[in-house]
Amino acid sequence: MSHIRIADAAQFLGVSNDTVRRWVNNGTLSSSVDSSKRMVIDGRELAEFAKTQAKSVVDPSGTESSARNRFVGLVTVVTADRVMAQVEMQCGPFRVVSLMSSEAVSDLGLEPGSVAVAVIKSTNVIIESLEGAS
Repeated sequence: MSHIRIADAAQFLGVSNDTVRRWVNNGTLSSSVDSSKRMVIDGRELAEFAKTQAKSVVDPSGTESSARNRFVGLVTVVTADRVMAQVEMQCGPFRVVSLMSSEAVSDLGLEPGSVAVAVIKSTNVIIESLEGAS
């Protein structure tokens, strides 16, 4: 059975150490003390709790798609040459990277700070621009 320290649990959940301690104090999470006298949380309990806390940003495009994995996020880096580009996005706690043509980046108006949707289907990542969508 794995035990996770408070600081590590906070990092996995994307919250502060104090938030995890509050959850322990109010009974939302249970804890124990390890052999070094540090407060720890059972790894299995933390995994189940993490699933209940996972929230995605709602896709405002209203696009119907067979792809189930759609992550709304911000474009953080665009690296392009004459032919190809690499687009990096931050979608909640996830960094998503897509390779596409430089022409597609230009056509979609993708640049750092753009809001977009990363659509993940099999091994392909497709970026859809949300600029102009209302």
